[in-house]
Amino acid sequence: MVSRKISVALCVFGITFASVLAGAHDGKAKGKDDDERDDARIERGFDIAPVALHFKKNDHDLVGLGSYIVNAQGGCNDCHTNPPYTSDPHLGLPKVVNSAHHLAGGMAFGPFVSRNLTPDPASGLPANLTFEQFKLVIRTGVDLAKDPPHVPSEAHDLLQVMPWPVYQDMTDHDLLAIYKYLSAIPHAEPGP
Repeated sequence: MVSRKISVALCVFGITFASVLAGAHDGKAKGKDDDERDDARIERGFDIAPVALHFKKNDHDLVGLGSYIVNAQGGCNDCHTNPPYTSDPHLGLPKVVNSAHHLAGGMAFGPFVSRNLTPDPASGLPANLTFEQFKLVIRTGVDLAKDPPHVPSEAHDLLQVMPWPVYQDMTDHDLLAIYKYLSAIPHAEPGP
């Protein structure tokens, strides 16, 4: 009987230990390779930022990572900068981001116009949204700029051009990095 209890205890211990080890390899634990990957993305984010950045020292890594996500992965400039480039890379010209209007919105998509994502002059908040509001918009597509803002009840209450269904699965960490980057860029007005 004692032998059987020991066997059961060892079996339970083994399953628990195996679960902990499996968790360490499924993305829940961060290792040296992940740190090096983030360091490279942070450095690259600073290299490709098209505008001067102003941020608190403790936000350094998040701002760099946010720049990488926004400028190298997210394609945010293509819709939220009008026009996106000062020279057209699609014509074989060097890519030069329109830094004067970087992420200031104003790009028309039929009846829809992209929003200004730069820090609001009065509140200092990017797109005049708190981080919780920003997450809500990205996760649900709710249009908080409607008057009055409300939880969507029909499809026409949702952002129609913004690819929030793609971005909604991003981690909170990545969304915070984007938000910190948007907080660090200068306010800009839409281009003509």
